[in-house]
Amino acid sequence: MRLEKGYRHWKADLITEFNPLESGLERFVRRDKDYLGKTALEEMIAQGPRRKFVSIEIETRDGPAHSGDSVLADGKVIGTITSAGWGHRVGKNLAMAFVKPDHANLGTRFSVQMLGQFYEAKVCSECLYDPDYLLVRS
Repeated sequence: MRLEKGYRHWKADLITEFNPLESGLERFVRRDKDYLGKTALEEMIAQGPRRKFVSIEIETRDGPAHSGDSVLADGKVIGTITSAGWGHRVGKNLAMAFVKPDHANLGTRFSVQMLGQFYEAKVCSECLYDPDYLLVRS
């Protein structure tokens, strides 16, 4: 259910190759405070993101993507799947990936190569199941 809620997995979706802003974790970065690495992070922010973290809906019931599967647009690799699985509560094939920033907007379409096949996919909302967190309080 973590994919349906947009919860990331350490060492799969949260990796040291990408800074907190590229990973979609800007809400945890206090830019008004001093901390170790702040100068380096500010330089990365000034250069712009190399990739952005997104949630993806893959249009197939054949099976889930695997970590390391390629995300493509116009025949060129634009990103990589970090984790994937079937969202039983929403009935969708879901994945998380790092993609080029110009392909990270909600609804952006591309393809995912899985098991030697190409499947249509699109960027979807990070939290598809209970986005207002009402069910955890009931």
